[in-house]
Amino acid sequence: MNSHNDSFSHEKKMSSPGKRGHIFIISAPSGSGKTTLCRALLQHMPDLFYSISYTTRSQRNGEKNGVDYYFVSVEEFEQGIKQGKWAEFATVHGNYYGTAAETIDQCIRSGHDILLDIDVQGTEKFLKHYPESVTIFILPPSIDTLRQRLEKRGTDTPAAIERRLRDAEKELARKDLYRHIITNDHLQQAIDDLIAVVTRYR
Repeated sequence: MNSHNDSFSHEKKMSSPGKRGHIFIISAPSGSGKTTLCRALLQHMPDLFYSISYTTRSQRNGEKNGVDYYFVSVEEFEQGIKQGKWAEFATVHGNYYGTAAETIDQCIRSGHDILLDIDVQGTEKFLKHYPESVTIFILPPSIDTLRQRLEKRGTDTPAAIERRLRDAEKELARKDLYRHIITNDHLQQAIDDLIAVVTRYR
């Protein structure tokens, strides 16, 4: 995502001493427009730190290591599990995804607000360690709309799309886990709603 968010800048370090940062978690079924919404939020709030997840899935066209994700091997990820490296991790569509606890702790201790893009499984685990997190779920208008978006994206096989849709239904069933729900029917309205929610806490 935004490359300028993957390390602390001089300006970001100039925060109030003793103030703990907020953690914002955004989750959504695949194809709901979560990445687009996160990018818009980070553009609007350039001082918001973005937590880059680690994953064992293959790098897609246009993605950059250390910007969109940290792409690692299964062996490396499982070593992190043994070492207690992850604040949360989950297996999604056959691949590991995880968040480094050290990144989160360093960020909120220094008073910076941080944005996480993680799935429902990951959120459940993460909230056990950071129950004060502000959770936001992005809702697609319908499963049919989600199917159309996934097909239009053109990055998945028909079988993979069906699997993503089955997973989406399971995730939608857990939306009550989240404090805020935003429906991404009209993109600009969803962006405005997301900015309004985050601004309320900051």
